[in-house]
Amino acid sequence: MEFETITETSKVRPGEYLLHEPTSQIVMCGAYKPDAGTIKAMASGKLIEDKISNFQKIILTKNERRVRAKRRCGGCKK
Repeated sequence: MEFETITETSKVRPGEYLLHEPTSQIVMCGAYKPDAGTIKAMASGKLIEDKISNFQKIILTKNERRVRAKRRCGGCKK
């Protein structure tokens, strides 16, 4: 897992997971506002709004994505 600084050319979409550096939490992006220079995100059940510079994108390799997609709860045992 790698982290990438969000620049002016970066595309950040709602529902994407980001790293919030001041709290060291992985948060879910709710709104990306490049004009205002802020991002609204959900962290620990609360909505936070902070400067874009305090967030980083999470970059997963193909293997990491594949491993995460294969995980199941195990309830149905299929």
